[in-house]
Amino acid sequence: MDYFAARARRFARSSAGLIVLVTVGLGVPLLVAVIALAQRRWYPVLDLAMTEFRIRDVGSRQTPLIGLPGRIGEFPDQGSHPGPFNFWLLAPGYRLFGSSAWAMEASTALVQTLWIGLSLWIGHRRAGRSGAIVVALVVALLVRGYGLSVLTQPWNPYLPLIAWVVILLATWSVVAGDHAMLIPLAVAASFAAQTHIPYLVMAGGLGAGAAVLVAVRWARQQRADVAGDVADGPPRALLITAAVFASLSLPPLVDQIRRTPGNITRLLDHFGHPPEEAIGFVHGFDLLLQHLNVFRAAGTMLTGTGGFVDLGQLNGATWIPGALVLAMWIAAAAATRLLAARRDVQALVHLHVVSGAVLLLSWVSMSRIFGTTWFYLTLWAWAVMVLVVIATAWTAVVWFNATGGGTGRRVLLGAVGVIALCTVATSVAAVGTDHPEEFLGETLGAVVEPTADALDPNDTYVVFWTDAHSFGSQGFGLVNELERLGFDVGVYEAWRVPVTGQRVLTANEADAEIIWATGSFVDVWRADGRVTEIAAVEPRTPDELAEFAMLRTELIADLMATGLDDLVSLVDNNLFGVRIDDRISSAALEASKRLLDLDQNAAVFIGPSGVSQ
Repeated sequence: MDYFAARARRFARSSAGLIVLVTVGLGVPLLVAVIALAQRRWYPVLDLAMTEFRIRDVGSRQTPLIGLPGRIGEFPDQGSHPGPFNFWLLAPGYRLFGSSAWAMEASTALVQTLWIGLSLWIGHRRAGRSGAIVVALVVALLVRGYGLSVLTQPWNPYLPLIAWVVILLATWSVVAGDHAMLIPLAVAASFAAQTHIPYLVMAGGLGAGAAVLVAVRWARQQRADVAGDVADGPPRALLITAAVFASLSLPPLVDQIRRTPGNITRLLDHFGHPPEEAIGFVHGFDLLLQHLNVFRAAGTMLTGTGGFVDLGQLNGATWIPGALVLAMWIAAAAATRLLAARRDVQALVHLHVVSGAVLLLSWVSMSRIFGTTWFYLTLWAWAVMVLVVIATAWTAVVWFNATGGGTGRRVLLGAVGVIALCTVATSVAAVGTDHPEEFLGETLGAVVEPTADALDPNDTYVVFWTDAHSFGSQGFGLVNELERLGFDVGVYEAWRVPVTGQRVLTANEADAEIIWATGSFVDVWRADGRVTEIAAVEPRTPDELAEFAMLRTELIADLMATGLDDLVSLVDNNLFGVRIDDRISSAALEASKRLLDLDQNAAVFIGPSGVSQ
């Protein structure tokens, strides 16, 4: 026992031991959240059902080559996010934890923990234990700010949030001369850019800039060496990075070659000729300043977890606090230049260089947003805010130390205290973590078993939906759940992109048709003598039904009063379409949001194949 205890103490005191122990500590909130989520059965809908299709396909002949479908192009020929790296990375954990819906969340938490460990390793590589502590502080703050519902959710806008931290740290390392960090930078940047296209400009810009920097440094060294007749080949890090990047980029390139048009072509067409005008540099700069508002961000972290999501939905907030933070960073960067001759300040100088590049790329990325400025398009920007604040605070500490203040050790001790407090508080909050769109999943879950009981496991079924509530979200989930139970199910050609081409069936290939209906469409199908109702659910209580009726009446009255008569029929046939129409009043917006939260009745019918066509 003494031998093993001594080995454990030596490991804990080692660099590797420190990184592992801190990673485990920072991962405790994720572990608590995953355990809490395991207590309730989850039925993924919409994007997360589509995600599970693709994770399930990894390793098969239909292994995904591109990412999740997005708001790219027009239905049914929409494009997808660039690549499948996220599905491939989630697949091992998904199978390890049992290939269930919950296993996707557990695998997501595992992947996020791996990114955390990589971040800490880079921080330790840069500045030893002090670097690891500072990075741990960044991670602890971001985990609390984003919340556990976000960081355990395998949704493509959320998956790269911690990988983005790795990108920032690895870029800083490369700028500081640690060229080996070009390799993890290429991996993390590929993951982020393939998973969600808003990262393409930023992660791609930082990755390409870092690679060019290494190449330029090598070229300069070559010229110096040639004069002394000691020329070398390209640095190993650059060659390995090129090989890694090429390998990770191969799947979307294969898709581009195999299909006409390929997904890359669709992306170039859509973003090269966007359907709406971009918000522009003025609005983009205002949006950037809103995300630099450290005062609002700190306030949300004091009151609970997940505050960054709420802040991201409050567009139009004042830009003044963010402008103050930006001005403080500019002053700190200028002050750092005065101390640049000192060797111990070089890392800080490089951090300010990277911060400036990231701010510029963030501004460009935000300025290119067109259509609705959804919160998830800029959720990554809160990490930029933390980076800017850390660089500014570090400058203050260095300045005080240079004048004999000696504040460095006290600041690190304070950081350790904040990390511990954040992690404990976030772990406590993690007990209440919810599944994504859990209320929609509960409605779906109520009909899955009776639907399965009514089906013949030897038959082939095509699934169709008429959804008055949430544009087919639960229809995707029904296909996913029946496939999970071993049924041979698919969809019609129109849904080939979201459900994948290998799951497409024609009416002639199916033995029968399953129809998911919600709201007003339930009565339409009940009146159709060709189909039989096999399952039904009313998720609303009597009080909620009364509230729904009242809000529906108020919403219709508001639409008519504001001259939006064309939307009145959609209240009963496409409620989500009303919710996202940018012409509706604030009162109508709130009413439609609440109506969606209340859900609607649903039923499942079975009939002859082709009955819906």
